[in-house]
Amino acid sequence: MADFRQIPSVDQVINAEDLQTTLQTYGHSWTVSAIRETLNDIRVALKAGQDLPGHAEIAQSVNRRLALQSMPELQNVINATGVLLHTNLGRAPLSKAASQAASALSQSYSSLEFDLSTGKRGKRESHCAEFISQLSGAEDALVVNNNAGAVLLALSALAKGKKVAISRSQLVEIGGGFRIPDVMRQSGAKLLEIGTTNRTHLKDFEEAIKQGAQLVMTAHQSNFQILGFTAEPNLNDICSLAKSAGVPVYLDLGSGSLINMEQYGLAHEPTVPEVIAQGADLVSFSGDKLLGGPQAGILAGKKALIDKIRKHPLYRALRPDKLCLAALSATLLHYLKDEYEQEIPLYRMLSQSEALIKQRAQAWQSQIPSSQIIPGESTIGGGSLPGETLPTWLLQLKPKSPNKLLNALRESKPPIIARIQDQSVVLDPRTVQTEEEIMIIQRLKQLLE
Repeated sequence: MADFRQIPSVDQVINAEDLQTTLQTYGHSWTVSAIRETLNDIRVALKAGQDLPGHAEIAQSVNRRLALQSMPELQNVINATGVLLHTNLGRAPLSKAASQAASALSQSYSSLEFDLSTGKRGKRESHCAEFISQLSGAEDALVVNNNAGAVLLALSALAKGKKVAISRSQLVEIGGGFRIPDVMRQSGAKLLEIGTTNRTHLKDFEEAIKQGAQLVMTAHQSNFQILGFTAEPNLNDICSLAKSAGVPVYLDLGSGSLINMEQYGLAHEPTVPEVIAQGADLVSFSGDKLLGGPQAGILAGKKALIDKIRKHPLYRALRPDKLCLAALSATLLHYLKDEYEQEIPLYRMLSQSEALIKQRAQAWQSQIPSSQIIPGESTIGGGSLPGETLPTWLLQLKPKSPNKLLNALRESKPPIIARIQDQSVVLDPRTVQTEEEIMIIQRLKQLLE
C-alpha cells in the first residue's frame, strides 16, 4: 500500500540545494507551482504501485516541467512542405531588411506619431502611404492590421445604410469562415446580389445602379475557380459604367500582387497597379500574401474615399502598430529599388529554377541514407493562385511509419514541417532557406541512423 507520508513537502523540495538555480531562473511562485504539480503526479504514480522517486529525480522532473512551460508556443519552424504561403505557418517570411527594421524600432522610441520637421504631433497613417501610392498609381493609401479589417472598414465608412451591388459569383468565403456577405451585413451595408453563381453580365450592374446601388463591389476569386459555362464583365467595363453613373467601384483584391506572376510560369493574377489603371476607385489587399510582407490590410485608391475611411471611428480599432509599419515600409522599398527578387523570400523561392532545386535535393540525398529524389510540385498557398503549381524536386523517405517520422521531425529544435505523399515522407527544398539545410540533414541522419 502506498505510503504518502514519504512524499516530501513543497518546502523540503524547494529548499534542496539542487533547486536553488531553478529558483533564480524561474522565480519563487512559478517554481512552487511546478513542484506542487510534480508532487501531485507522484501521488498518482504511488497509487498505481510505482516507486517513490528520489530527491534528485524530483528536482529533474520540476526542471523539465518548467522548461516545457517556459517554451513559447509561437516559435520558428522550418517549412519543407513546398507550400510557399503556408497560412498555418505564418504565410510570407519577411526579408532581412523588414525583420531588422521591426526589431530596431521595437527597442527604442520612434517617430510613429511625431513630425520630426515641425516637432508637433504627426500621423501614423502617413507611414507607407507614399510608397504604396508610388507603386500602385493610387492617389492615396491607408494601412490597417489585416485585409479582413480593411474590407469591414471600407464598407462601414462608405456604404453603411446604402445598397452595394456585388455578383453572386463573388460572395466568397475565405479561411476561418470569413464570408463577404456576413461582413457586408456587419458593416451596415445593404447587400444587392446580382447575376447568377456562374454568369453575371454588365447589364446586371446597370440594373443594380438603377435600383439605387451607391457602391459597386467586386471580390477577386483568389482561392477558388469557377469553370465551364461562365461569364463576367471585365473590370474596365464595370468601372466605365459605374463612373458614368457617379458610383464608386471597390475591389477586394485579396492577395494583392504588385508583380506579374506570369514571369514565374503561373497564371495571370490581377496586380494592384493594373486594377487601379483599369478604373477601380478603391482596392484592398493583404500584406503577407503575394506582397511578401507582414500581416496588414492595405487600402489604395481615390484620396476622397481614403480620407473618408481614415476619419471613420473603426479605423482606430484596426490601425497597425509600429512594428507592422516598419516591416511593411522596408518590404515596399524592395519593390521601389527593384530588388524584390533578391531580397523578399517569397520571390527568391518563386524564382528558383527547377535545375537549382534538383541540385539542392541531390545534395541532401547524398547525405541522407535510404533516401531518393523524385519530381514533384510546389504550391503557392495562402488563398492565392488556386490550382497553380511550380515544378520541383522532392527528397523522398520511406520509413515503416511515415507519421512517426513526421512527428519526430516536428519535435526537432527548430521543428521541421514535412508532408506525406504516397505513403512516404517528402521534403521540398524550394521552401527551405539555405541556412536551414544543415539542420534538416543533421536531424534526418540522426533519426534514420
